Amino acid sequence: MDDLLFILDRAYDKPSWHGTNLRGSIRGLTPAAATWRPAKNRHNIWELVVHAAYWKYVVWRRLTGQKRGSFPLKGSNWFARPETNSPDAWRADVGMLDRMHAELRKAIAALPERELHVTPRGSTVSNFAIIAGVAAHDLYHAGQIQLLKRLAR
Repeated sequence: MDDLLFILDRAYDKPSWHGTNLRGSIRGLTPAAATWRPAKNRHNIWELVVHAAYWKYVVWRRLTGQKRGSFPLKGSNWFARPETNSPDAWRADVGMLDRMHAELRKAIAALPERELHVTPRGSTVSNFAIIAGVAAHDLYHAGQIQLLKRLAR
């Protein structure tokens, strides 16, 4: 589990060789920058942050066997976020991302080694693959965020 936690942490908020991770990509962003859209009907950084939090929740739920419906927001996958540029709302959603990461981390640390390569009923991927995948998901969206920040300049 230590290797998977290492990978997960580097993709999220620990120093790594590859450059900016997800948490680093949003460090210091203002709500105005987080709500900027490159075009109509395109996602903004704020929506990417909540989307990443949601998928951390989905993996946590799978690893812990929890039922659907405990994510702090109603809906799934993509969530419309306020266009108000509210610092409190932005901090709350970044805090939710941090909490979802911490809960996922705990679930991975508690996962018995024997369950790592199990593919649960109804799934097409093993627990190992989904944990590695959520780390890749963080990095994918970190790259998008870095690009959005450049385009907004």
